[in-house]
Amino acid sequence: MRIASLLASATEIIAALGLKDNLVGVSHCCDYPAGVEDLPVLTSSIVDKVAPQAEIDRIVREHLAGNAALYALDTDLLEKLQPDLIVTQALCDVCAVSGEDVEAALGAISSQPRLVNLEPVTLADVLKTIHGVAVAAGVRERGEQLVLRLNARIDKVVSRVVRHPLRPRVLLLDWLDPPFMGGHWIADLVTLAGGLDVSGLSGAPSRRTDWDEVAALKPDYLILAMCGFEPARTRADAELGETATALAALERAGTRVRIVDGNGLFNRPGPRLVDSLELLASIIHPLPDESPPSRRLFLR
Repeated sequence: MRIASLLASATEIIAALGLKDNLVGVSHCCDYPAGVEDLPVLTSSIVDKVAPQAEIDRIVREHLAGNAALYALDTDLLEKLQPDLIVTQALCDVCAVSGEDVEAALGAISSQPRLVNLEPVTLADVLKTIHGVAVAAGVRERGEQLVLRLNARIDKVVSRVVRHPLRPRVLLLDWLDPPFMGGHWIADLVTLAGGLDVSGLSGAPSRRTDWDEVAALKPDYLILAMCGFEPARTRADAELGETATALAALERAGTRVRIVDGNGLFNRPGPRLVDSLELLASIIHPLPDESPPSRRLFLR
């Protein structure tokens, strides 16, 4: 089966199912596992990732307000690749090519591929999408085994942190300028890791906030997991202007600020969300004999 993936999390799911060699094309965001970045790239973005966060936010808002596309799909290349299966998403127009745009392009593809749209909003949904992709790709048993392994790791985290009497207040931000609270499956990760999610966004999209509201929520831990950014970029942006002032004030009030890999972990609804859960648990409930998290997790 020839598979085209139009989002990074789908590529990770397909690879985890042992189908990496079946991939014939990927999105411009696909960078894991190693080697997928060498495949033909089917999408492109108008957003310059090196631009300041405030500028990126402005561009995204203007395009969404005008119903203009943020991403382009190379239909000529898609026709050339002749996929049997296309995996995309209909959850977030900010994250990848919209499901409507992909459906509109299907009529021009002579191979008449099957289209699978992923729309997970909770961690349980993510596990269901893994099974759904496995069924669509003809490897149902592999999907069932992968979900079993992931659930076993989730259960191991839960059984460890349940012994802790305290549940620290946790807030995750997936953007800094302006600040956005992480939504969808983030609340599940916080709860399973033994924390108290204070965003109130369980299953709901990320929401714009401001630093006064963040301070009013009094988080014990503030997790910075920037969507699309590596930790180094997050650290650099956290030391700029109003963001730096706000984070310094939060730290003086007792909030522990931690930087994590939002691009590779927390913001991709795929198998590595379980890695995210394990990391989050090690931050808010470290074992007595556990080595402290890497220094890169700490703002200061």
